[in-house]
Amino acid sequence: MIDAILDVFAYFLNARFVLMVFSGAVAGLMVGAIPGLSVSMATALLVSVTYTWAAQDALAMVMGVYVVGVFSGALSAILLNIPGAPSSVVTTLDGYPLARQGRARDALRYATWYSLIGSLFGILMLWVLARPISSFALRFQPMDYFLLALFGLTMVGALTAHSFKRGLISACLGLVVSMVGLDSVLGTPRLTFGIKELAAGIGIVPVLIGLFGFSEVLFVLGGQEGEGEIARMTKSLVKTRDLLKHWLVSLYFSAIGLLVGALPGAGAPVASFLAYGSAKKLIKNPSAPFGEGAAEGIVASESANNACIGGALIPMLTLAIPGDAVTAIMLSVFYVHGLRPGPMFLRQSPQLFHSIIAAGLLSCVFLLLLGLLIAPRIARLITLPRRVLMPLVAALCVVGAFAGNNRLFDVGIMLVFGVLGFIMRRRDYPVAPMTLAIVLGGMMDDHFRRAVSLARPEDNFLLAMFGRPITLALMALIIFVLITKLPWVRQKMKR
Repeated sequence: MIDAILDVFAYFLNARFVLMVFSGAVAGLMVGAIPGLSVSMATALLVSVTYTWAAQDALAMVMGVYVVGVFSGALSAILLNIPGAPSSVVTTLDGYPLARQGRARDALRYATWYSLIGSLFGILMLWVLARPISSFALRFQPMDYFLLALFGLTMVGALTAHSFKRGLISACLGLVVSMVGLDSVLGTPRLTFGIKELAAGIGIVPVLIGLFGFSEVLFVLGGQEGEGEIARMTKSLVKTRDLLKHWLVSLYFSAIGLLVGALPGAGAPVASFLAYGSAKKLIKNPSAPFGEGAAEGIVASESANNACIGGALIPMLTLAIPGDAVTAIMLSVFYVHGLRPGPMFLRQSPQLFHSIIAAGLLSCVFLLLLGLLIAPRIARLITLPRRVLMPLVAALCVVGAFAGNNRLFDVGIMLVFGVLGFIMRRRDYPVAPMTLAIVLGGMMDDHFRRAVSLARPEDNFLLAMFGRPITLALMALIIFVLITKLPWVRQKMKR
């Protein structure tokens, strides 16, 4: 354990590594603060920029973007009443009313400190829990991995869509996309429609850039994002000592964020809503009524959504099952660099795991510095006209899609998925289940075929496929999720 701690903190003395994390943190601050841009979009673009880099450098920058980007969505939520990210929707409920009272700087300080506490809690729990979970995951058989991925897709459909049916439709569409290319067993083309460029499959990078980048451009230019009036910035009225008096209850909200983040597909928006609901029940005497500028509302939202980062990384690193859209894109970073997260990742690549922990801890340091010193000064940036910003983002999307394989065909793929993502969002179909299914589809295909091959020589085929305790438990979880989403069951549960 001492050696692991020394390995992690050795990265703090590596100037190149620290610079990579800092660069990602600054990028995350800018991207997350501007409504219309998202951490998912920034991470997708980074995949195309960093694919030639060393894996350590790429992950350092991605972690900086991830940690600070989730926090910085609170800036426009507080100052403009426009969430910079879906996870910051809850922050607007009390952050903007507090800012309208002339206490925007206080609201930003609450968001900064409790985002720090949530992020630190999540990263430290990742460090502590990743190895035990990996050891348990070594008992998994191919069928268990298939069912685990399927469970992840059903949870995405349950938690990220207003309609469970729409979430499943999105996931199924992603599975179809993941099947395009040569069959991994027979070597015959699947769903290529005679287009030779599709024989190698649809590249994950242009797909991600299209779904999260170009679709954002179309969505904003289509008039779906509103403008806001910026709140006044005055001198802070709250001392740091008084501001931090909620640290103990924030650990409870962070624990909610950690658990929700570890559920595949749930993500920070769900965590922040649950934490806010818990705060309203738990805190009897808030500083102001909830919804009218209660600092406790900001504490709950920001602690939970930042703790989700560590929670979402746990299944991604130990089981190769992303916890949210950003970790789904991070998984593609691993694949682009020839890495395979899963139960053996921590044993085979302990240095890389330690670099992720170090990057997360460094990102927390930069979150505090940027949040206290820079965030109050970027108000002008977040009100930048969309007609100026979006053409620049569109150009980055085209360059990013082309850079991966130097093919114009990939730019076409990016444009197609950008339009598809725009249509899905307009029709209220979530993009996250589709992203997760595209990333997991190949793994599901491989593990299911392997499970069938292993069970075929056995005397009892069904017992060999489904007779293990872990397999039965995962099947029960999937059936439970599906049954609870049937209309008549939901009506009975509401009663």
